[in-house]
Formats: sequence, C-alpha cells, structure tokens
Amino acid sequence: MSGPKVGMIGNGSWATAVVKILKDNKKSKSVIWWVRSEETAEHLKKYGHNPNYLSEVRLNIKKENIRTNAAEVIEQSDIVILNTPAAYLKDALKKVPRKAFQDKIVVSAIKGIVPESNQIVGDYLKDHYKVPIENIVVIGGPCHAEEVAQERLSYLTIASTSTQNAKKIAAMLETRYIKTIVSDDIYGTEYAAVLKNIYAVAGGICNGIGFGDNFQAVLVSNAIREMEHFMDKIHPIDRNIMESAYLGDLLVTSYSQHSRNRTFGNMIGKGYRVRSAQLEMNMVAEGYYASSCIQEICKKHAIKLPICDAVYRILYQHQPPKEEMDKLAETLN
Repeated sequence: MSGPKVGMIGNGSWATAVVKILKDNKKSKSVIWWVRSEETAEHLKKYGHNPNYLSEVRLNIKKENIRTNAAEVIEQSDIVILNTPAAYLKDALKKVPRKAFQDKIVVSAIKGIVPESNQIVGDYLKDHYKVPIENIVVIGGPCHAEEVAQERLSYLTIASTSTQNAKKIAAMLETRYIKTIVSDDIYGTEYAAVLKNIYAVAGGICNGIGFGDNFQAVLVSNAIREMEHFMDKIHPIDRNIMESAYLGDLLVTSYSQHSRNRTFGNMIGKGYRVRSAQLEMNMVAEGYYASSCIQEICKKHAIKLPICDAVYRILYQHQPPKEEMDKLAETLN
C-alpha cells in the first residue's frame, strides 16, 4: 500500500476509535497497531475486533500489522499516534530509544498530563525525545469513542504550530462521519482536553450528591471562564474560548452519558472511595490524575481555580463531597 505508514500506540476505546477512523478514511495509508498484551493481539488477528473496548467495531487490520513491540511500531512508521492514558505513557514507551521519533510527525491523542513531570504530552515529547514543536500534532474534541463506533457525526480539532502538518493529519481523519477543524493553538487545545476532564469530574460529583441541571449549568459556565483564565496565564495568545476545542469539548465531557470522568465523579458523589470507583469502572478517568498535576502547575504559576481546587480536595484530601460543593456553590456566579 502506498502512502505514509501510521503507527498507533494504545489499545483503549479512543485508540480503537481512531484506528477505525483511519481505516474508514479513503486516503491511502498503512496502519500498524501496538497493543499491550499478546492476548489482545491474538484476538485482533483472529476475530478482527478489540476484545476489551468497542468490541462491536470491525477493524480491517492486516495480521502482520498488529504488534506488541512499541519500539518496532515507531521505527516502521512515518507518523506516530500516541493514544494511551497519560499515566501509562512512560510505561508504553519505556523500551523506545530517545531518538526513535526523529524526523517523524508525532500525534498526541492523549487527554491528560504525564504524572511526575506534570507536563502535557507535547512538552514531554520535546523534553524527553527532542521532538521539534512543529512535528507535534494534537487531536482534540469534542468527540466520544462510543459515537465514533456508531458513526455519528463528530468533530475533531487538529492543532499544530505547523499548519502543513495539521492539515496533513486532518486529511487522514476526515470521513463521512468525522469533520476536522485545523488550529495553531497546540497548547490551548491540549490543556483544554486536560481541564475539561476535571470539570467533568466536578459535574459528576454534583450529580451524585443530588444537585440538579440548573446548578450544573452554572458550574459549566464558571468552568469555561476558569479554563480561559488558566490558559491565558500559561500560554497567552488570541484564542476564542467558545470554539469547539474548548467549550465544545467541555460541554460533551460534562454532560454526556459516555463521559467516564463524569461517571467517575458521580460515583465519588454517591460515596464511593476513589479506588473503589476506579476498580468498578475498569477504565481510566483522566480527570483524577489531572487534578493533582494541575494543582502543581497552579502553585508554580500562582493561578487560582476554585472548581479544580474543590475537586482536588475531594479526591486527594478526602474532604466530604457535599461540604466542598456547598462551599463552591457560594463562590459561583
């Protein structure tokens, strides 16, 4: 097959959805897919679908292109899409040489912050793998994997400081049911994807303790202002916070039945302990990890985010959800 070779690193629901999009796109390309376990790889080769995520989606991947060696996939790819939970990215890349991404376009479809270093994926790639900023592309929402599986009309924001690279990736992701928007706000797009998960946890907590739709609307309207304040402090450029990558992604993550962060927050609001909620979900809620990381970033830059602060106190300082949200409610407008 002519055209670029695209390597997918990750085997969760969003990785599976993006593989489907790539295969449904008519532009000529070869997809090489790294999955974590031999068991998953063998199932994909035999049955043509992911046994753990979006199992109803049939995936036309050549058997020889399903691998369990990440370094091998990256070496053989022209474009690499990183699509693991942020907390597991280091582990997925632990055997990957520092020069592995040289002269490649590296795409982050990760909506979280890399723990310990407290970096968005783009900054982590620059610092640890020396990937030039112009070779980094970020995929943003609003877009849930479950609706991609159902081929419901969805939108993706493709951000890069290189308009050429952003357009190239956007063209590879356009399908009958996927529309793309190109942006040069790589930092805003990535930070928005991180923050909206924390706000979705907050919305879920409020739902779990019995707050209604009226309060949720006020919460989200305050959240988008918090998001704008944060990004203006961290990366001040002329951006329209009402665009899909920011407000749109926040809305769908805060309200959708498919939102794992909202689901996680709802369980916390109903009295689950963090570990119990994580085990029952059997999926990663990025907002949990992001809450701690954002706290550290806010301390460093002297940024105050009342909603994020309340979520952090509930998740990490074990404060009662009802008391924290009652206090927060007094500050919202």
